[in-house]
Amino acid sequence: MSRYRRGGNEAGTVIAVIADVMAGIIGLWILMYVLDANRANDLVEFVHDAAAWLAGWSHDLFTFDEAWARVVCGYGLAAVVYLFVGHAIAGRLHRH
Repeated sequence: MSRYRRGGNEAGTVIAVIADVMAGIIGLWILMYVLDANRANDLVEFVHDAAAWLAGWSHDLFTFDEAWARVVCGYGLAAVVYLFVGHAIAGRLHRH
């Protein structure tokens, strides 16, 4: 049995999967940034643009001196919030 198929509500499953995908895109950008991926690459540019859009509300929220720390904390916060809120909503939908 899948982790998402606990209840009979498919809307909860969809919300959980969307939250996972959003957090995954942001996490992929953090990984690419930390590993210094080639920003001229189309895939890297796409992931960066998508992550910047998803984490627009938390981008540059922290003012660390190191750029990598700003990226990890700012984008990481957005990923954690999406996971927490998405799975909380999905859990509520599965219970009802």
